[in-house]
Amino acid sequence: MQTILIPTDFSASSLDCISPLCSQNHSEELTLVFVHLFKLSDSIGDLLMLSRRSKEYEYVGEAFYQQCDELKVQFPNIKAIKIEFFYGSTMVLFKSFLEFHEITSILHPSNCSWSSINTASINPNVLAHKLGLPEVTIRTRPAGMRVAHASAVLREEVVV
Repeated sequence: MQTILIPTDFSASSLDCISPLCSQNHSEELTLVFVHLFKLSDSIGDLLMLSRRSKEYEYVGEAFYQQCDELKVQFPNIKAIKIEFFYGSTMVLFKSFLEFHEITSILHPSNCSWSSINTASINPNVLAHKLGLPEVTIRTRPAGMRVAHASAVLREEVVV
């Protein structure tokens, strides 16, 4: 089983990576953790209320949740899809976050749809790279190739 961290901005294009990722790992159970990182505020009031925060969930639209539910039905190898927010910018905190969620790898930045969603956003790839977290890359097909997907096997057929 793999638990893959997927940096996201919660846009519809954030979920485009799931189909090829699941097809590529069709024989393995996957837990997908969509995450956005924020710097901690300097405000004492914000820090005291941190555990009760929910305003960040406003960035996650209903369509995103619905598409996640559809993907879980479409791909039986998805054990769970989680939506998380991380607050902090230190390696120690981020490593604790990864251990708590049992993260085994991070989706390669070229396969993610990540952009800043507010002024406190942090790019998670910087912290993940410093920790040496293994990266998962979605394999791309050569030009002129198309995929014919069978239920258990991914086959490529040449288009002439």
